[in-house]
Amino acid sequence: MEKTLGELAKIVEGRLAGDPTIVINGVNSIDTAVDGDITFAVDGHISEAEKCKASAIILPSTVNEFPLPAVFVDNPREVFIKLIKLFTPPLQIKRGISDKASIGANVTIGKNVAIMPFAVIDDNAVIGDDVILYPHVYIGQHVKIGSGTLLYSSVTVREFCEVGKNVIVHSSAVIGSDGFGFVTKNGKHIKVPQIGNVVIEDNVEIGAHTGIDRAAMGSTYIRRGTKIDNLVHIGHSCDIGENVLVVAQTGISGSTKVGNNVTFGGQTGVVGHINIGAGSVFAARSGVINNTPEGVFYAGFPARPHQEWLRIIAASVHLPQILKKIRKRQRLENTEK
Repeated sequence: MEKTLGELAKIVEGRLAGDPTIVINGVNSIDTAVDGDITFAVDGHISEAEKCKASAIILPSTVNEFPLPAVFVDNPREVFIKLIKLFTPPLQIKRGISDKASIGANVTIGKNVAIMPFAVIDDNAVIGDDVILYPHVYIGQHVKIGSGTLLYSSVTVREFCEVGKNVIVHSSAVIGSDGFGFVTKNGKHIKVPQIGNVVIEDNVEIGAHTGIDRAAMGSTYIRRGTKIDNLVHIGHSCDIGENVLVVAQTGISGSTKVGNNVTFGGQTGVVGHINIGAGSVFAARSGVINNTPEGVFYAGFPARPHQEWLRIIAASVHLPQILKKIRKRQRLENTEK
């Protein structure tokens, strides 16, 4: 695909500075862009963009002057997403049910679906319109999959779980694995039956190799708009709010309730049976061990206000010198005695 810079400026409703006849045939990052590409820069990277090899740059509308051809917009990141989609159209998926797929009894399948070879749909499952199931997907008994949902290869959705509309689940994720519940008697661990399910609401995205446990009783909820990265574990009976971001290798223990619009940085650990206030942010590798209020920015272990954690880290650098002074003082006191 090719577009002139003038055409792109009209598509994104931006202010053009430069030759409108410049031909753009791709999108790329600042570091790897070459002639013919368009890239973007935000505050803090403007000087870097001045040196890049792209034919044009998407820039914030707050920038007044720039030496290269540019399109100025209110939100460069959002506009660049639009351009990525323009220059990278979606794959064309052949619709239909492969004769190598396994379809159980009393299965309901909607219109315009793509069920690829070796996908398995077990008894009494319901598959909505426009669903795409890649090879080796397993849909358990009585599962419901909403319209427009995409399940990549080797995804497992176990019995009685529900997946909403326009959900994306990446390869090898497991929805509805048993919760980690055991009673210990005489040194032996007795499994507690996990008879609940998982409910994934609309417009959720779940990363590769992520596990979301079914509730012991009732449901584990992932609310609408939430995005979960790769290698994340959500324990049984959790309730993860709307538009939450969960970054890679985060673990959230069972029966935790997370408010809307919370962000968990990578490798964050959360204990079970606590409430996380809406709008909170937890820096990478935070350890959350207590209830937290709304709108906080926490870091460290145990998680605490970010500025407080920074002061602690800064002070810890001086600990060896402080210990030397304490030991010296102790020796002097012992000598005086």
